[in-house]
Formats: sequence, C-alpha cells, structure tokens
Amino acid sequence: MRILVVEDDVNLNRQLADTLKEAGYVVDQAFDGEEGHFLGDTEPYDAIILDIGLPEMDGVTVLEKWRGAGRGMPVLILTARDRWSDKVAGIDAGADDYVTKPFHVEEVLARIRALIRRAAGHASSEIVCGPIRLDTKSSKATVNGTALKLTSHEYRLLAYLMHHMGEVVSRTELVEHMYDQDFDRDSNTIEVFVGRLRKKMGVDLIETVRGLGYRIQAPKHAN
Repeated sequence: MRILVVEDDVNLNRQLADTLKEAGYVVDQAFDGEEGHFLGDTEPYDAIILDIGLPEMDGVTVLEKWRGAGRGMPVLILTARDRWSDKVAGIDAGADDYVTKPFHVEEVLARIRALIRRAAGHASSEIVCGPIRLDTKSSKATVNGTALKLTSHEYRLLAYLMHHMGEVVSRTELVEHMYDQDFDRDSNTIEVFVGRLRKKMGVDLIETVRGLGYRIQAPKHAN
C-alpha cells in the first residue's frame, strides 16, 4: 500500500512518514501544495494525508483539483484545532476524513487503515481469503492460524492482492503500489515475490492470469 504525505512541517512530515513505513506502507512525501498536487495527480496512491495550511497552494485547492480531475483516492486532511471552517471546507472539497492537530500518530494510522479498507469494500480490520487471514491493524498474516514470516515486500504484495480480492491486478499496478517514486522499479521482480509468497503460504490461492496479472481468491468450496 502506497501513501502520500503532504505536510509543510518538516518534522511532522518525517514523523508521519516514518510511522507509516514502520507499519509497512510505502511512503512518498511532499512539502508544499504544488508538489503535493503534482504527485497526487500523476502517481497512484492508496491514500493521501493532506495538510490544509500549505504554502504555494492550500490543501483545499489541491483537493478540489484532484477531485475535479476525477482522482478518487481516499484523502485524510489535517486541520488546526481552532479552525472548524477548515474541516467543513475540506469535507466539502472531497475529503474522506480529518484529524485535528495536535494528534497521536496512532490515530492517523487507524484512520488511514480504515479509509483503505473501505475504499476496497472491507469493513473489518481483518481480511480473510480461505485459510489466509490478514490483520491490517498489526500488519500480520496467518495461514490456518499459523503466522506467516514475510518480508516487507511480500507483505505489501499479499496485502494489496487481498484488499483487491477477486480482482485481476497487473504487474504494473503492483509495482506502482509496492514501491515509492524514487525506487528503481522492475516488474519482473513481482514474479519472484509471488513465487516466494506461494511457497510460504503453502496453499494455491494466487492465480496467474496469463497476459493480465494476478488474482487472489478463496476456493469455491471455502464458504
């Protein structure tokens, strides 16, 4: 899962980015509205954290431009405690949720998890596919109750496929959501990670759809 943090406070931006990375997310950072707008308009993000009070271009304008261009990714806005009008303006502009400064980063994490789950049609913090159970709160996965020991890339791959369970996901899409903008992306590595993941899972749930990509879905008898 790939997140964009748009916040001009360098320390807060870094704190959010570090916390998100520790939780298993891929993170890009922007420090003003123009840079944030450009990234959000040209890169595929699973969610965006957007400060309202940004230099160059304010957060509401950035959000209005994204929504006007048809960009539908979940957006969590950050607002000042005494500026209730910012909350209203942000929600009206298309924000999905907001957090008031100062805040605990754990709250931001919880809200981002919820936004990503809802965007993919999942209500619970746990996503289940046959014997595989993904706990988005703890960033852990199990198979038949046994913990899977996954690398960060393997977990990101599994998490993305399970959030989009039943859908065919292309290699390009997986690459775009598993690596940040500065990473030397190579779609061929996806096949390697899929192979490792299948071996560790020990169950045949990830299907290769020739010429299109991969799909994870529970066996038809697993209901």
